[in-house]
Amino acid sequence: MKIAGKQYPCRVTMGAMLRYKNLTGADVSTLVDGDTIGALTFLYCCVVSTCKADGVEFSMDMETFADGLEPDDMAEFFSEMETTKKK
Repeated sequence: MKIAGKQYPCRVTMGAMLRYKNLTGADVSTLVDGDTIGALTFLYCCVVSTCKADGVEFSMDMETFADGLEPDDMAEFFSEMETTKKK
């Protein structure tokens, strides 16, 4: 995933789900279409978790992450996630 011109690993992990719950108090399964902030928060959690798992330094806070993320990149992530879910 490209954020602020730099490529970072990103995938759904159990750690991402846990981070999302800790940040929002809600389970990932409660995300609904149209919840842009929820989706952005989950994507942030996915990047943070994957970077930690892969040993890649990632020190952006959520706002900096959002500033560096293009809407099309977020849409692509969730589109790929839906495709993977259907398999």
